[in-house]
Amino acid sequence: MRAMVLSAPRTALRMEERPDPLPGPGEIRVKVSACGVCRTDLHVVDAELPDIRYPIIPGHEIVGRVDLIGHGVTTHVTGDRVGIPWLGYTCGSCRFCRDGMENLCDRPLFTGYTRDGGYATHAVADARYAFPLGEAGDDASIAPLLCAGLIGWRSLVLAGQAERLGIYGFGAAGHIVAQIAVWQGRSVYAFTRSGDDAAQDFARRLGAVWAGASGELPDTPLDAAIIYAPAGELVPTALRAVRKGGRVVCAGIHMSDIPSFPYDLLWQERQLISVANLTRQDGIDFLGIAPQAGVRTETTVFPLHEANDVLTGLKRGHILGAAVLQP
Repeated sequence: MRAMVLSAPRTALRMEERPDPLPGPGEIRVKVSACGVCRTDLHVVDAELPDIRYPIIPGHEIVGRVDLIGHGVTTHVTGDRVGIPWLGYTCGSCRFCRDGMENLCDRPLFTGYTRDGGYATHAVADARYAFPLGEAGDDASIAPLLCAGLIGWRSLVLAGQAERLGIYGFGAAGHIVAQIAVWQGRSVYAFTRSGDDAAQDFARRLGAVWAGASGELPDTPLDAAIIYAPAGELVPTALRAVRKGGRVVCAGIHMSDIPSFPYDLLWQERQLISVANLTRQDGIDFLGIAPQAGVRTETTVFPLHEANDVLTGLKRGHILGAAVLQP
């Protein structure tokens, strides 16, 4: 197999050839056809997440076909098209798993972070955490749904029944969630980097009723806001934009420090919550909703060996929609 490997913190990925991996009991091996590039991959490469064990193969928005099955697997057969998400394993026995909150498992494994991911020609996954995808849709368009879509969906659910919804950071997750929110009959307000006219125009094309810079206030208070950009300074900004009793959802796995802000911004029963990972039920729910909502991902496809350039482009805000690597 070939893989783009991260060997040390804050270094470039290197293309390596390795022996083909073998699935263990309960696992499957997947021949990767597409792997989305997620902002969380940047956090892995930049060592902004704890306890990274090197070397590691990033990538957790994987679409591929099962080509080898480990002992005891009965849920998949060779040739099945599957999607492998960020959450790659949970223990099933801690209090969170027992209480239906496997996204908060005490002993999880995460694809592309604590187990090898999809910036490769092959990947091994726990069969329980590989979603059947069927045959509708092309691989590159589906790949961003496996994290940007799933985390986007979970954050949208946690935003509640907001009629006026703000989206801070209109990238991979934002452009997917906006489509679902519009389909649900909500009014979407898109916030981008200052001067990013392309992203603002993109948001309007997807049905946003308003689009502007993240430092601006919309023309009416929001019922809720979701922050996808990893910028802590957006938290008080979003709180300032929501109405009394409104909610701000922080949807990233990593965010820069949140600056101090006056209590008045939180008062009047405004809520500030975070989203952590996903559950398998999130995946089942979202992958059923996405085709009903007519979600279409805006993707740009790159060859696997250009992964470093793609990550740089994502960091600089040069990717419209989502980037996808293909081996």
